[in-house]
Amino acid sequence: MNTDTEVLVECSGVFKQFGGLQALNDVQLDIRRGEVHALVGENGAGKSTLIKILGGIYKRDKGTILYQGKNVKYESPLEAIRDGIAIIHQELSVLLYMNVIENIFMGRMISKNGILQWKEMEELSRKAMDLVGLKIDPYCELSYLSISQRQMIEIARALSIDAKLIIMDEPNSSLSEGETEKLFNVIRNLVKRGISILYVSHKMEEVLEISNRITVFKDGRYSGTSKTNEVTVDDIIQMMVGRELERHYEEGLFSDEVVLEIDHLSGGVFKDISFKLRKGEILGLSGLVGAGRSEICRAIFAADKHDEGCIYLHGKKKNFKNPGDAIRAGLAMVPEDRKNLSLFLEMPIQFNMNMANYPILAKRGIINYSKAKGEAENYIEKLSIKLRKKEDPVKSLSGGNQQKTVLSRWLATNPDVLILDEPTHGVDIGAKAEIYKLMRTLTGQGISIILISSELPEIIAMSDRVAILHEGNLAKILNREEVSEETIMSYATGIRGAAV
Repeated sequence: MNTDTEVLVECSGVFKQFGGLQALNDVQLDIRRGEVHALVGENGAGKSTLIKILGGIYKRDKGTILYQGKNVKYESPLEAIRDGIAIIHQELSVLLYMNVIENIFMGRMISKNGILQWKEMEELSRKAMDLVGLKIDPYCELSYLSISQRQMIEIARALSIDAKLIIMDEPNSSLSEGETEKLFNVIRNLVKRGISILYVSHKMEEVLEISNRITVFKDGRYSGTSKTNEVTVDDIIQMMVGRELERHYEEGLFSDEVVLEIDHLSGGVFKDISFKLRKGEILGLSGLVGAGRSEICRAIFAADKHDEGCIYLHGKKKNFKNPGDAIRAGLAMVPEDRKNLSLFLEMPIQFNMNMANYPILAKRGIINYSKAKGEAENYIEKLSIKLRKKEDPVKSLSGGNQQKTVLSRWLATNPDVLILDEPTHGVDIGAKAEIYKLMRTLTGQGISIILISSELPEIIAMSDRVAILHEGNLAKILNREEVSEETIMSYATGIRGAAV
């Protein structure tokens, strides 16, 4: 990668306040031409605020931002875009029911005498897509494309405006390992062309793989900048949270009592799945994307139907008709997509925390709001949820605190079995550690957990046993002493055959 010392962007002494909240406090950042500069920190550290200032979405209160040697203070995102600064947000801003050309030229369609110049835009779109390795019909509607293809369209849009700085906010949060590698290849090619990348991510291993330098923010302040080849994951984590995080396996205190038994369950993409879950145990579900992990758990929770097989809870056969039946029987499930499947983003935090428990909090159809308030306050304290006030919309919380809100909702139902689908997806290192600690606290209280995770270190650190899926089949259940990355991957990829 080109690590030319010429500075493209230099931020110094930047402050930003929202009401009584100091989001940025004297932060600094410099980005060189043709480098990948990673910006990391816990949720609430100020990363997104600085990104939005650079992109013209927010205005800074104080401080200096030099871009290509001149002091800039953008009044709108359009000004930043025209200057060659493009942001690719975690929540992609593509328009699904418009075609590729319309997305690439969104807000700046080329016309002459009021007539749109489709041929010219088609040619320019193809050139931009060539730069990111996309070979698709420019007139294709984006709803037909994969997440990774949509993301490449966003990058192509940035290239079509001759972007000199592309800011990527959690760009691979929804990508598979293979798609992530394609993204990294695109980034490397962009850097060779002298384009600078500001890369924001919670995934430390990938930050170390793709970046030249790393800047760390903590609590809205600048913690330091390091050359990537001079630091380790533990060094970065210590700068982020001020302490080392334990990431080794902590032996569980599970019993031999079987709480949940799945017997030859089949449906959709999975078939003939059988396993037992013991009281106080964490059973990890591992496998490649599309292996059927989430689908199995949705069938157990009656969110989806299954075709064959039986579910036993405490030795009794269950025929759940819907999730409500499963909840009443003692099951709870936190799905992967919290924003679309778990949270009512515009509704208050307290409402989101209590909604699964409202039937219990109600008598004759009237909710005991005093008790609901007490329940919410209890879990805010118990889970250390950071918020301004519980009446605020849940969208005001960081990703980690949103996840804690969802967890509190289900813990209030006092479940026997808790299904966690990618529980640390999109949350920072500190919040991960808190969720891990909570999981062990829950198993210590006798709650049994099924953990779905795409992060092998997480599966290995948290699971008492690991069930590995390969193309919808249960390939192997590993006991604790058998668990390793190599063994899990050998079964997940089909290198080693099914032998449960």
